[in-house]
Amino acid sequence: MIRIDAHAHLWKKQQGTVNGQPVYALSGGRSSFLGEVRQMMPPFMLNGENTAEMLISNMDYAGVWGAVITQEEMDGNQDAYLLSAKEKYPDRLRICSLYREGEPFLLKGFDGVKICACRLQTQDLTKHAAVFEAAAKADKFVSIDLADGDAQTGSLEEMIRAYPDLRVAIGHFGMVTREGWLSQIALAQYKNVFIESGGITWLFNEEFHPYPSAVAAIREAASHVGFHKLMWGSDYPRTMVEITYKMSYDFLEKSDALTDAEKRLFLGENAMAFYRFDKAEEIIPPKHML
Repeated sequence: MIRIDAHAHLWKKQQGTVNGQPVYALSGGRSSFLGEVRQMMPPFMLNGENTAEMLISNMDYAGVWGAVITQEEMDGNQDAYLLSAKEKYPDRLRICSLYREGEPFLLKGFDGVKICACRLQTQDLTKHAAVFEAAAKADKFVSIDLADGDAQTGSLEEMIRAYPDLRVAIGHFGMVTREGWLSQIALAQYKNVFIESGGITWLFNEEFHPYPSAVAAIREAASHVGFHKLMWGSDYPRTMVEITYKMSYDFLEKSDALTDAEKRLFLGENAMAFYRFDKAEEIIPPKHML
């Protein structure tokens, strides 16, 4: 089994904003978020650093070959750190720069660009056509997290039609627990649009592992667009405040609701092709103490 994580985060120093309020790391995995203390990282991230070395160690432990490092406004711009991480682990990481409304954005050295569309002041994505055009011309992918339901699907569809060769990965599995989520999934009917499941264990957290409703939602999405358009993502490290890295995918590997072929597509093969991992090796972790 080749496993590729389509949605993970890294930062050297967390220093972002949400709704105009600062977000910054404290200690013991905690952060200041919307004016209160939140456990945003596992408690062993003592100094607030969420490093590439920690992620690679988790990947080795869980048997995951590669990861796609996306970004989020709440963490602050991590472009410089991600470039250094990619330099250190070129075979195992793919990285996104961060698009910020009204600011210059980078593409050189990056594999793609992240648009936190749900946080844009101007929600109409056609008003951000420049970033889609630039990514298409540079043959980079766009990683995008949309507002709930169909609030932005119409304007994204216009961009998809305008740049049909642009690879687009829609995150958080279309915000699967929100009304109208299938409108986001439906965009994967376009040839270069895929759906990744980063955050699905967060969205179904109240149900918890082994997330039967998440498995059912994945099957429902596949009934609309096919398993060949769906990819696994962990949303590391935020989801690791309650589960281990391995738990973010093993509920799928152990499920009887998916065939072995579907599991291979979802957990690695689709992402390997979409994000253009040149090679991938199966990682077999050593026996652990239990």
